[in-house]
Amino acid sequence: MFEDGQLYAPVVEGADGSVVVQLSSDHPGIGDPEYRERRNQIAALALAWTPGTPAPRAEYTPAEHEVWAIVSAELARKHERLACRAARAGRSRLELPADRIPQLEEVSDLLAPLTGFRYLPAAGLVPLREFYGALADRTFWSTQYIRHHSVPLYTPEPDVIHEVIGHATTLADDGYAALYEAAGRAARRVESDEALEFVSKVFWFSLEFGVVHEPDGPKAYGAGLLSSYGEIEEFVDADLRPLDLARMGVQTYDIGHYQPILFAAASWNQVQDVVGGFFDTVDDDLVGRLLAEALQHH
Repeated sequence: MFEDGQLYAPVVEGADGSVVVQLSSDHPGIGDPEYRERRNQIAALALAWTPGTPAPRAEYTPAEHEVWAIVSAELARKHERLACRAARAGRSRLELPADRIPQLEEVSDLLAPLTGFRYLPAAGLVPLREFYGALADRTFWSTQYIRHHSVPLYTPEPDVIHEVIGHATTLADDGYAALYEAAGRAARRVESDEALEFVSKVFWFSLEFGVVHEPDGPKAYGAGLLSSYGEIEEFVDADLRPLDLARMGVQTYDIGHYQPILFAAASWNQVQDVVGGFFDTVDDDLVGRLLAEALQHH
């Protein structure tokens, strides 16, 4: 199982049609029956969705909108200092609401005229090949639930804040959108699970947790950093290594902690040339060569 599977609470459908999201024992919402029922309701919306129809509407509560407003305001301030230029440009193009959670269909309607991307509803974990492959069609699988109100600035799993403030703001930029689409084509091109895992790790250390050097210092360009209130402040203290596809494709990571090792591009052009070039050309043979290179330097 890829590490990505740990990111999402399992969603179980009962024979009676019931839907239960199985939160971990240390999840902030585990002891909140109302929150757990909300999670079940929102997961059920995605499971009942029919492809080709609009994303289902989640009726968010005032408390849920308040969590979005708190995090959106805090991240906006941090992005001004710590997000890369391309991410800030995407954010200003997209113009997400700051005071309420947007519906996925609303996000699609904002993104489509800019880069052609649309959002699809996911109850939880989407199989790796399906998740990445969809990017080739400029579609992005997204959860709709929001983190527990007791810790608005923390989530143990990707929620709608991560999916939208992290990913949609970058998908509004043409350069980013091209990288995501290329990653989708790469996922469809490679054949073995080993090669797919390698592609997923390069994606993780670039479009999720990538860093780029700009004239005034290192900046976050990965959606995982851009949507994390805490980690966006701490990534400059990580072991920032130069872009190295062989190392990126085998580097392990622990989602329970800030990433101790990150890969920092010398420029945004280098991200597009090196990471984009990899996604454009990768096949099982190239992964085999890169794995051999990684072993050689281990």
